[in-house]
Amino acid sequence: MIEFEIKQNKLILIYSPDGGVNFIFEELKSKGYINIKYPVFKFKKSHIFNSNNSIKEHEVEFILGNLIGNYFKIDSRVLGLKNDLFINKSLELKEKHFIAKRRKSIFKKIDDITNRNIYIGGNHKDAISEQDFNAIIKNFPNDYEINQYVKARLNSVLKEYIDLSDIHEENYNKYLNKKPSIKDNSLNEKFIKIDIVKYSEILNKLKMMLENSDQYNEKQWQEEILHIILLIFPKYIHVFKEVPVKDVYNKTRKLDFLLVDSSGYVDIIEIKKPFDSCIVSKNEYRGNHIPLRELSGAVMQLEKYIFYLNKWGGIGEKYLSSKYKNKLPNNFNIRITNPGGLIIMGRSNLLNKHQKEDFEVIRRKYKNVIDIMSYDDLIHRLENIIEKFKIDNK
Repeated sequence: MIEFEIKQNKLILIYSPDGGVNFIFEELKSKGYINIKYPVFKFKKSHIFNSNNSIKEHEVEFILGNLIGNYFKIDSRVLGLKNDLFINKSLELKEKHFIAKRRKSIFKKIDDITNRNIYIGGNHKDAISEQDFNAIIKNFPNDYEINQYVKARLNSVLKEYIDLSDIHEENYNKYLNKKPSIKDNSLNEKFIKIDIVKYSEILNKLKMMLENSDQYNEKQWQEEILHIILLIFPKYIHVFKEVPVKDVYNKTRKLDFLLVDSSGYVDIIEIKKPFDSCIVSKNEYRGNHIPLRELSGAVMQLEKYIFYLNKWGGIGEKYLSSKYKNKLPNNFNIRITNPGGLIIMGRSNLLNKHQKEDFEVIRRKYKNVIDIMSYDDLIHRLENIIEKFKIDNK
């Protein structure tokens, strides 16, 4: 049995073998070293802690590491590591932290796949958190998993030459599906509170703007809404204004706003100030609330620009990539492939039930090409995002 204690700023491994400790000193004398839980630990006589006092009938204490700051620096020779290992002093170490089933060295396996020093716990920038380290131990492959993997790989190779079933591959995949996965929530935990603050600020800003919309001119309003759009639609990395586009007659037209996503694909956005008029008619026409002229005009305008962009195709891609190359990442190309459109205009909070139903019919009519959002839709989107983060934070 092995245990771990801290004495005189040293990490001590206490080894209590069955049958006494005499064989330990015989091994040290004859070989110059002793293997414990072979092949995990390899100690020399110089590793014995306070040798005059710690040699007892049933246990021997070995120095495993020395305290440096908040970490114990483990003697890499003991574990046979090429990199240095640092373990935070707050961890309560047990045998399972070093030894997997069938005496497999956990740190040796980690050391084999990295060329950097290993930090466990604490605040070091490269540290594996204690939570993640325990998850690694819990999910460390056992003999059954290794055997199933070997059978599955052999089956995969040999079936190219021999008529074999896929039973071994299926068994291995079934085992993996049942095995709990390592879940790293550390990033989510770090940023979730920041996201709540971020989206709450955006929501408050949008509500304040809507309450004081008459204080903004059209250009100022569009600038502020564009900032909000880039924050709540993170797929877009840039927006270009007054973009030149060639129409079918090869005349240059000016597109108000062109959105570019992280892969270079473009979409068009149309932003209108939320005047008092609704986006669908108050009165019915043949039993329906029809889109108002401003909405119909915005849809028509976007459809035309989408048509022009598609017709422009590869020539347009080269032109726009060259025109905006100084504002885009290196070797970044703008791509025109069935661009979509986004219209943000009007308020839907004052619509009655039938108006909302007809507005939804209008939106769904164009949804394959154009997404139509009212400012109240934006508010609901932000409120749902915030609520989602609050639930995750519980």
